[in-house]
Amino acid sequence: MSADTATPGLLRGAGVPPAGRPDVARAFRALLWRDVFVTGRELVPFLLQVVLQPVFLLFVFGKVLVELGFASDGYSDVLLPGVIALTAFLTALQNTAFPLVIDFSYTKEIEDRLLAPLPTALVAVEKIVFAVLRALVAAAVMFPISWWVLGSLPLTWSDLPFLTLFLVLGSLVGAAVGMTVGTFVTPNRINVVFAVVLTPLLFTGSTQFPWQQLDSLRWFQVVCALNPLTYVSEALRSQMAPGVPHLPLWLCAVALAGFLSVFAAASLVGFRRRALD
Repeated sequence: MSADTATPGLLRGAGVPPAGRPDVARAFRALLWRDVFVTGRELVPFLLQVVLQPVFLLFVFGKVLVELGFASDGYSDVLLPGVIALTAFLTALQNTAFPLVIDFSYTKEIEDRLLAPLPTALVAVEKIVFAVLRALVAAAVMFPISWWVLGSLPLTWSDLPFLTLFLVLGSLVGAAVGMTVGTFVTPNRINVVFAVVLTPLLFTGSTQFPWQQLDSLRWFQVVCALNPLTYVSEALRSQMAPGVPHLPLWLCAVALAGFLSVFAAASLVGFRRRALD
């Protein structure tokens, strides 16, 4: 074929998407909307599942112990940011890990999602985005509940942008950790792994104490520094209880970005490996 006859055809085809090319953005929104719609129908069970434990933690440690004199009046200001950080982080983690274990092993529902006109990585990203949305809803619900339990909130409207930013960052890290666990751990080991992972996350995330005041327990301070939840708690504490010693916001942001890059890469590798099995 001569150049004169070949070139027009090439020019006409250049830059034109093939007929019937799937709309990736539309497929992504459809998957996300399906998950949001299902959550809307089960909103009350979802909130009871994710909020009940933090509420009792806040009530017992922030209200009962203060009323009985075993904790100071200002302890609730230290505890509240940590409880809200814990709610967002663990909600994102659990709402990514457990559904993935079920989808990949029992229901095989993930196969329907993998048949959608989306790259495999975007199916994983949709799972993470959905978990973040659920985590933000759970964290938002904790604010009025905390006001009801404690009688006041150390919060101003100017604090909301920073609180939102770090709640999103913390939820993203929690969801990435959850996907890493949910894709690398076999179903018959998931209960053991969660028992081993969740307890240290809960008690080394600086949710009940300021990280900077652990100088007398240097080894425990180092352990807490390895927990991404620590940086969410400290960031929220810097806004809600600025008089309490806390880590600077820039350090919290850098640490969370580092954790996110590591666990996001690991989670995408694990998701792709399980999807191709």
